Amino acid sequence: MRAAAALRWTALGIALGLLAFAIFGPLLNMALWAVAEKWYFPHKLPLEYGFSFWQRVFRPQGNAMVSLTTSIGIALFTVAACLVVAIPCGFALARRALPLRGLILLAFLLPQAFPSLAVYINVARIFYTIGLNGTIAGVVLVHTMHGLVFAVWISTAAFAAVERELEDAARNLGASPLQAFYGVTLPLAAPGIMASAIFVFLESLDEFTGTYFVGVPDVTTLPLLLFRASMEGNYQIASITALILLVPSVAFMLVIERFLRADVLAKVGS
Repeated sequence: MRAAAALRWTALGIALGLLAFAIFGPLLNMALWAVAEKWYFPHKLPLEYGFSFWQRVFRPQGNAMVSLTTSIGIALFTVAACLVVAIPCGFALARRALPLRGLILLAFLLPQAFPSLAVYINVARIFYTIGLNGTIAGVVLVHTMHGLVFAVWISTAAFAAVERELEDAARNLGASPLQAFYGVTLPLAAPGIMASAIFVFLESLDEFTGTYFVGVPDVTTLPLLLFRASMEGNYQIASITALILLVPSVAFMLVIERFLRADVLAKVGS
């Protein structure tokens, strides 16, 4: 019995160790590259450590901060565009006020169902004919198309989690439909809507393929800068850029965990 228990614990420890290595191994390697001054094969660890590449990234002549500002600006515009569609549409879908509800939800999901490369190549061709290639507006539209699935589906679930009786009680007290919406429904659904906005923000912040085909060469975001550094073999710059992108992603995911309640998750797709 003891031998069997020891074997099970050993197998569990090995499995957890492999899982931890798969998750944290790439992050550790990225962190090492971010402080490596000199590192080449066959050495397992950097030969010299330092922060000279950090100075290159953050110096005024560098493009990292400009690209980060562009990425944040595009992400904020994308969130605003998605919420303008998601809030009224999510409320109507949650209250089943729109016909063909399932088909509408499926339509927002379709951009995720097709290979993104083929979609973005055709989008870039269309945008080129109407003058949107290489513009912030074009990139925002592409990111919005990609982010609407998160905004609409999660907003619909957030509104569905609000009890209809609360709206009816406000109406019985003399509130108009618009007053009941802004005074009761929207505040109660706000945590889910906030979570959807954060999902869209992170998706836009990390989006590469759509930005590459629609924005290059005039719009440079942080993921494009990371790609360019990787292709040039400058792994220090690429790792530092990836760490910069990692910080808001981790921070906002912690916020999402707080805002997105279990009752909202249970309503997703229902």
